[in-house]
Amino acid sequence: MSLQIFDILQLEIMKDAKVLSGAKLINKTDVKWVSAIEMPVENFVRKNEFVLTTAIGCGHNLEEFEKFVKDIMDSEASALAVALGRHIYEIPREVIEMAEKNNFIIIEIPWEVRFSSLIEAVMLRLNHVSNEENRKSEKVQQDLLNLILKEADLACISTYLHEHLGFPVIITDQTGTIHAQSKEIPNLLENWKRYVVKGIIPALKTVSLSSHDPMIQKIQLINIEEHCIVQLPVIQVSENTQNYLFVILSSDINLDCFLTQNTVNVLEHAATTIALWFSRKNAVEETKIKLHASFINELINGEFNSWEQANSRAEIIGYNLKLPYLCIIGAPENLKEIFKKRKLAKAAYQQWADSMIHYIKEEIFYAAQALNKEVMITYYEEKLLVFLEISLDNKNESITNFLDLVDRRMKNLLPNVVISWGIGNYNEDISGFKESYQNAKIALNIGRNKKGIGHRVMYENTRVDRLLLNLFQNPDMKEIIMSTIEPLVEYNIQRNLDLIETISTYNQYQGNVSQTARALFLHRQSLLYRLRKIEELTGLSLVDPDDLFLLDLSIKTWKMGC
Repeated sequence: MSLQIFDILQLEIMKDAKVLSGAKLINKTDVKWVSAIEMPVENFVRKNEFVLTTAIGCGHNLEEFEKFVKDIMDSEASALAVALGRHIYEIPREVIEMAEKNNFIIIEIPWEVRFSSLIEAVMLRLNHVSNEENRKSEKVQQDLLNLILKEADLACISTYLHEHLGFPVIITDQTGTIHAQSKEIPNLLENWKRYVVKGIIPALKTVSLSSHDPMIQKIQLINIEEHCIVQLPVIQVSENTQNYLFVILSSDINLDCFLTQNTVNVLEHAATTIALWFSRKNAVEETKIKLHASFINELINGEFNSWEQANSRAEIIGYNLKLPYLCIIGAPENLKEIFKKRKLAKAAYQQWADSMIHYIKEEIFYAAQALNKEVMITYYEEKLLVFLEISLDNKNESITNFLDLVDRRMKNLLPNVVISWGIGNYNEDISGFKESYQNAKIALNIGRNKKGIGHRVMYENTRVDRLLLNLFQNPDMKEIIMSTIEPLVEYNIQRNLDLIETISTYNQYQGNVSQTARALFLHRQSLLYRLRKIEELTGLSLVDPDDLFLLDLSIKTWKMGC
């Protein structure tokens, strides 16, 4: 509800008033203030103000009066009421035409109308409207609080907001995951996750609407397809944005028409209610997440003394330890690089990264459900730690099917994210969880060192690599290896010439100079020069099988240990 020019014209004091321009707008133009003003206008007129004037000082000068009216229009006043009879006897046709052209209302009132009486009458109506707004606002506040007290779900709250705002609403957590919606919005919801991944939803750039209203200042707009989305952050006690309320408008909706005082009041009460609802829910969820993470951490650290103790704890939080589990560790490798390409504020990285981890975990859960497998998962030391139920008869097939499905889902949602996987062995008894975790950790590190990022490595396929790693950890062997390899490393640093890659490729092609040169895109003579330089730096002969073996072993062992 709002006071409009039409309502003012119905007042008894305005019975002799005449609308000279903008007659079609009197039912659409809101009035929030009323004042009397003469020249100059400057910045004394506010938006949506009903302005009274006698045109003293400019009424007899067309040019001055025209400028005066234009200044009133530029101030976005609701209307101008001019008292005729002393300083101006008739509104010039040029001024009326200018007002019509700019969709502005000019009203003629008799000189006998006392401005003080008119201002009093308008203020009474404004106070009445304000009281009505307050009563409506209080009712909305009470209704929403009653929903909280009745422990209504978030869907009920979103439906209530839809009814009072007139548009669909979506409520999400800080990662952009939808927790409730008032109505299906097919075109938007189908691609919601993609918009979250791209950093479009929630809007992380701090560009708010310009307004003196602190509530409106919190609002951000997101234009997607045929939608104009109003985003309102829900601030909790910590002053951090924990959740969001989105109102889905059509792109052709006038935002000023939507953001009435009533709408702003509803949004303000909605933010408070949603914060209360999530505070209650988050207290439970955070406790649950902490319990799950704590339990998995105790498993991988071998802190349970018996199977009975671990199983008892597992049953409390909904895990079934009687199934065979195998540990898989996933390391997202390039989140920071992807974020930089989004060109978002650096301060928004953690929130965006949390969203990415949330969606990766969600894809892992979905993949396990699709294969009818139980899964335990947490995010630990910037890695995804997964215990997957496996079939002992076809363990490798179970893992391959699971990771293939995760990769397919990830390519669809997060095509640019690179994840390296380390896969442990299955080990029995309660100590098997720690052993499987250690296996997966070793497999991940070996895969990163040997193959680079984005690969899967099974612990059972790393026997040679583990042997090399153990050799490197032996002090005597490490001394031999480093004395052999260091001259080549130093030469690369000084001359930017990778002789280690050269000799590795040479060994790969079993000493075939022509094949090695082609693989390295080198001229044959350039390759021969490099091979002689390797012999010179290491003091080893590449035609001596023992020397060649030592060099090859040193390089492979060094790569495992570096």
